Amino acid sequence: MAETKRRLTEVDPVWKRICAEAEEAVVCEPLLGGLMHSSLLHHDGLNDALAYRFALKLSSGEMSEQLLREIADAAYADAPELGQAARADLTAVVERDPACHRYIQPILFFKGFQALQAYRIGHYLWGHGRQDMAYFVQMRVSEMFGVDVHPAARLGQGIMIDHAHSIVIGETAVVGDNVSMLHSVTLGGTGKEEEDRHPKIGDGVLIGAGAKVLGNISVGCCSRIAAGSVVLQDVPPGSTVAGVPAKIVGEAGCAQPSAMMDHRLR
Repeated sequence: MAETKRRLTEVDPVWKRICAEAEEAVVCEPLLGGLMHSSLLHHDGLNDALAYRFALKLSSGEMSEQLLREIADAAYADAPELGQAARADLTAVVERDPACHRYIQPILFFKGFQALQAYRIGHYLWGHGRQDMAYFVQMRVSEMFGVDVHPAARLGQGIMIDHAHSIVIGETAVVGDNVSMLHSVTLGGTGKEEEDRHPKIGDGVLIGAGAKVLGNISVGCCSRIAAGSVVLQDVPPGSTVAGVPAKIVGEAGCAQPSAMMDHRLR
């Protein structure tokens, strides 16, 4: 089993590039050698590195790093889709964020990516009947990163949360694949309903900074929500909404708003 794992690691192009970038970073900034080795170069693959970062960041006097590492290792071993989603998220950040030039940046320095991977472990725990542990993960992610995603919420792959400050995603929210959102976004409810009460975001949607999407409404695929908008009604696919309350102001302007990251109103 160990030999098979080693062979898979050797042909993993993403991990190979990450290690090359880490080695280059050590040469350029020797003082970061300890960080690069402990977080990346010491590990056999991306899943191992993510499990280490998860435990390192979320450990506290209430829960040790060792216990959290065991939880993360078990989750990645049992659910290969966690690693697949992490790779999709990582690629999304590198391709969409003009401030990201290397794969090591989201893993080490971007709290949006780190919070998202921690949420995924919490969601895994929730789905396996470990709600209290999932709540603990949610609490620590909120405390450490300022990102509050309920572990029951369902998020797709290829997600980018840029800047990731004051993000709130409620219990029954659904976010599709290849969605981009900026800081201070809320996907929330409108009252005290206990059933399905949060937004459903389609694939390829771009959500601008400070936007609030409230209630059990649908945001259609490949649409755009302008910064600062308050969305209270369904958004048709391929459209742009803006304002308080948000109204349709035009088409999305391109086939993949979340990839183009163009926030301008035309």
